[in-house]
Amino acid sequence: MTTSAPDAAADPATWPAELAQARLHVVSGKGGTGKTTVAAALALALATGGKRVLLIEVEGRQGIAQVFDTAPLPYEERRIAVAPDGGEVRALAIDTEAALLEYFEMFYKFGMAGRTLRRMGAIEFATTLAPGLRDVLLTGKAKECVARTDPDGRPTYDAVVVDAPPTGRLVTFLDVTKAMADLAKVGPIHSQAKGVDKLIHSPETAVHLVTLLSDLPVTETLDAVDELEAARIPLGTVVVNRMREQWLPDRSVTAAAGGRVDANRIRHGLQSAGIELDEAEIDGLVEETVEHAVAVASETEALTRLDTEPDPPLPRVTLPALLGGVDLGTLYELAEIMTEQGVHVEGRR
Repeated sequence: MTTSAPDAAADPATWPAELAQARLHVVSGKGGTGKTTVAAALALALATGGKRVLLIEVEGRQGIAQVFDTAPLPYEERRIAVAPDGGEVRALAIDTEAALLEYFEMFYKFGMAGRTLRRMGAIEFATTLAPGLRDVLLTGKAKECVARTDPDGRPTYDAVVVDAPPTGRLVTFLDVTKAMADLAKVGPIHSQAKGVDKLIHSPETAVHLVTLLSDLPVTETLDAVDELEAARIPLGTVVVNRMREQWLPDRSVTAAAGGRVDANRIRHGLQSAGIELDEAEIDGLVEETVEHAVAVASETEALTRLDTEPDPPLPRVTLPALLGGVDLGTLYELAEIMTEQGVHVEGRR
């Protein structure tokens, strides 16, 4: 089984038709899997072809600013990238305090009183006392962006992408109605939570899980699938990130992973190509071949888990391991790979 990234002829089922109708795309994954990079690339892919997409950060890390190599984002929607064929990506880093002040003004008309609360430290006290309120503020802002329309009644954004907390906290973050059940039975907070709950549990939402092909990330991804299904939150795709290119034929992987590599065959092959290496260099090639085969075998086993343990298996988007780290050029490259696998959104503006 080859573990190299798919080409442009990828199966269109990678991105089922219903995902093109989703308006809210939530991206999560175990820490270290590259979920922020994937969220940024997904936003670019969805914006391709003249779409307008909003990319939201909720953890206060300014990760989006880092991957787009721009100044730290304020609490306002700002264009940070132009997508192929005329699309654009805007970004928003949600500040909990600013969101709560906005919330007070919107629902309670606190105005100056809200700013006084900030000076008193009451806002930090409130969100510490009721952690669920923080999640309602964050997801509520995302909901407002999804629902917002222009004066002609057209959606402001074709899609909203949220760089969400890691999978260990994902369901708690999204299932805000449970979090707020004991805090507010009626009133604006209750109504806000109900509105968020309706969106999160609707076909307009898709949760994408980012994983690497190693045991712990795959296990955490599968656990998250179970938790999301139990909470009846719609799943999108599994995004396999940093998949290595396989340069051994399938039939050779098992033997090489077991250390069975013919050094003489390597030497003669190189000599036939006019390349002479000493014994130490040949030994180094043998060692690299074994290491590569072991890694490929492990990744193939992880892929088998992703294909067989969820029932039915989730659609999969695959991204290759790219050399040189992540920069703006890398994001565009990853976005193009996503669009080749069918990733898109139906325009609504």
